[in-house]
Amino acid sequence: MADLSTFEINKRWPAQNPELIQLYAFPTPNGKKIPFALEEMGLEYEYHQVSLSDTDVKSPEFLSLSPNNKIPAIIDPNGPDGEPLGLFESGAILIYLADKSGKFIGRNAHERYTVIQWLMFQMAGVGPMFGQLGFFYKFAGSKMEDPTARDRYINEAKRLLNVVNTQLEGQDWIAGEYSIADMALVPWLEALDFYEAKEVTDFDQFTNVHAYIERFNARPAIKKALECVAIQA
Repeated sequence: MADLSTFEINKRWPAQNPELIQLYAFPTPNGKKIPFALEEMGLEYEYHQVSLSDTDVKSPEFLSLSPNNKIPAIIDPNGPDGEPLGLFESGAILIYLADKSGKFIGRNAHERYTVIQWLMFQMAGVGPMFGQLGFFYKFAGSKMEDPTARDRYINEAKRLLNVVNTQLEGQDWIAGEYSIADMALVPWLEALDFYEAKEVTDFDQFTNVHAYIERFNARPAIKKALECVAIQA
């Protein structure tokens, strides 16, 4: 049996089955990516809900695994060379799991780097920009009288939606074949609904994006993952 006792996080969120991948997350856009991947790849895991409150994400136990105090994070008890591996950062985890399973990261080097390219597009572009849009349009930043920041992120969200819509012309998935890039991207596209920003970003005009989200959510593994990570009372 794997020994996870060296991981401080195990003291606060103890593993019931230490042979399984331990997932520490919350159902935000970033937090959904990893259960999507685990379900699609058929990798067994144990889910630990880590709330976004400081008492959780800034606790010594969580920081010991994720020093940037952000979800998600994982421990794979059967990591490289059979040794347990802890990882944080959703993009890094997605690449690791794709390599571990041999799935959803392309069938050759060309396809692999195409997938990683679009994964980085989400990580560096869509995620941060949509997050800022949410802050300045729905949350605390919306109270600012100066519209400069709000307008900046609305326009950037429109630009990014157009990039996605154009890339999807004539194909079902962002990198060609279904991949971890889709698992990363779709939850952030859906965040515009949570931010109540669909109308202001002209979301309805991006018809390829609409169909893309519907295709993604119709996948059985995606439905199962969403059930697993539903917010626990």
